[in-house]
Order: sequence, then structure tokens, then C-alpha cells
Amino acid sequence: MSKKRGLSLEEKREQMLQIFYESQDFYLLKELEKLGPKKGVISQSVKDVVQSLVDDDLVLKDKIGTSVYFWSLPSCAGNQYCRLQIKYFRNQDKMHLGVLLLRNTYNKLESDLSNSKKRYVELVEHRDNLKRGREDSEERESALEELKAVELHHKKLKEELAAYADSDPAAVEAMKDAIDVAHSAANRWTVVFNYISTSKRAT
Repeated sequence: MSKKRGLSLEEKREQMLQIFYESQDFYLLKELEKLGPKKGVISQSVKDVVQSLVDDDLVLKDKIGTSVYFWSLPSCAGNQYCRLQIKYFRNQDKMHLGVLLLRNTYNKLESDLSNSKKRYVELVEHRDNLKRGREDSEERESALEELKAVELHHKKLKEELAAYADSDPAAVEAMKDAIDVAHSAANRWTVVFNYISTSKRAT
């Protein structure tokens, strides 16, 4: 008794197409691998056979979520116009999706640019506010010079006090009084300087 001959590739293709035509349904690859043996196509060769049908546009496939579905309708069998139409609508969907993505990206860039402009204006205003009252003037320069002189004198007196720390208590007390006077003068000039700066801001 002779061994039964296996199906040729073309016969396998025809049998797999019959599965689609008879049911007019959508299938996952694992479902086709179960149905193939019923048509004489071993499950191990189903994937290659179906892919050859996809390559020839006899079977269509699409990814929906994480799954890939295959289908074919008798009305589209051998109908090049039908296949081209399906491809056209697929491309249209892809183009539409691309346009939406570009539009979303454009809107985000526009929003980022608008926020950056607002931030720039705020920083410029903050900088200008900091500059107010600090403009160069004769009064300000004079006050700064006086303040520096008083601070320098105060520093010198402190150094002298440190040098004579172990000397006559009366002399030390006199030095302390002098430092207090210098300190008070420094405070007065600081008040004057702040007053001048505040007056400039007000004007």
C-alpha cells in the first residue's frame, strides 16, 4: 500500500484560503494552526503558507492591540482593485494618524514657546526691579565713599583694641568707646544709604 502523498505548496495555499472563504471570519495565527490539519495542512507549515498568501495579497493581516489578525473574503479573491482599495484605506489611516501626531507635537511646542516667552518677560521685569534705586548718582557715590571710610576706621580701631587687650584698663575702655562711636556712625551712614536707594526707587 503506497504512502499518501502530501499536499504541494499551491494545494496548501488553496486549502488555507478555503478556511477564510468558508467562514469569512478573522483569525489569529494559533487558530489557523489548529484549523490547518483539518484541511490537510500540518500545523508546522501553516505560518509559512499563510505568509505566502499575505505576500500575494490574497490574505490580509492587521495588528489590533497586541494581536495580529488574518482574513480574506471571496469577493476580494483575485480582485486587484479590491486589494488596492484596502491598501489605500490603510495608508489613509496611517497618514491621518501621522497628521494627528504632528498636530499634537506642534501644539505642545507652541505651548512650551508661550510659557518660555512669559517666563522671559517675568525675568526681565524682575531684573529691572532689582536695578531700580541702584542707578549711579553723586549722592549714592558720596554715601558709598563715606560708608567705606567709616567701615575702614571701625576695622582699624578693632585691630588696635586687640593689640592692647592686656594694657591699661582705662585705655581699653576709651578704645571701646571710640569703637562704639564708629559703629554708631557706620549704622547712621547705612541708614542714609538705604534712604537714598529707597527714594530713588520711589521716583
